[in-house]
Amino acid sequence: MESTDSGRRRKAARRAWPRLRAGQVKHALLPLLGPVLLLLAWELLARSGWIKPILLPGPWPTLQTLAAGLAGGALMTDTLMTLMRTLQAFVIAAVLGLPLGVLLGSNVNAYRSVEFVIDFFRSTPASAMIPLFLLIFGVSDINKVAIAAFGALLIVIFNAAYGVMNARKQRIMAARVMGASRWRVFRDVLIWESLPQSFVGLRTAVSMALVVVVVAEMFIGSNNGLGYAVLNAQQVLNVRLMYAAILATGVLGYLLNIVFLLIERLIVHWNGR
Repeated sequence: MESTDSGRRRKAARRAWPRLRAGQVKHALLPLLGPVLLLLAWELLARSGWIKPILLPGPWPTLQTLAAGLAGGALMTDTLMTLMRTLQAFVIAAVLGLPLGVLLGSNVNAYRSVEFVIDFFRSTPASAMIPLFLLIFGVSDINKVAIAAFGALLIVIFNAAYGVMNARKQRIMAARVMGASRWRVFRDVLIWESLPQSFVGLRTAVSMALVVVVVAEMFIGSNNGLGYAVLNAQQVLNVRLMYAAILATGVLGYLLNIVFLLIERLIVHWNGR
């Protein structure tokens, strides 16, 4: 009887395996659907003749230019310079913003007293502050990093503060019932409870830093960086390089987001439990 049951289970498993395998393949290939459709639409638009080829090259020549540039050409240098400035701005924003946001969030009255200032400057486009930063720092790399750090800093503070303020009250009450001091509650409960929201802020902040750095490279006397590459290629009508630089910017932003998602899963693996 047992051998009959085990045989039935093996047959059922063999019948289910192809469906399971097909589901896994479908799940793995699904993220590729969007890029494939985008490339097909791009190719059809380029071939249709609605836009002149000099203004819209096909995707394959553009991807070849991108690959050649990232394989050791000038585009690789520009990408590394943009990445370096973005990371510098992000580190400044994270080092200053995380502790400040946690401290403000742990004291609701303190946060409410500066809430207008934070929301006002957070709602102000960082690019609108470029003339002010030009007056302060002049035309230099420091200017690009400073304006990007400013835009990212407010996002980090906002999310860290709200992460603390929205900490689960049950855990705070449980810690207090067990006799934990205010410092222990802050250190062992509030900080950890703020991490999920803080990581949302960090991922948003690194994207903001990249955007502001690229804009600053376009308009603040640069001779390198992806923003410079896009603008310079447009001015000399090197359209393939212009699109390749735009794609490089998107790829860089996407990879930075993926890296932060992986770090978040490693550090905040307990989120939602």
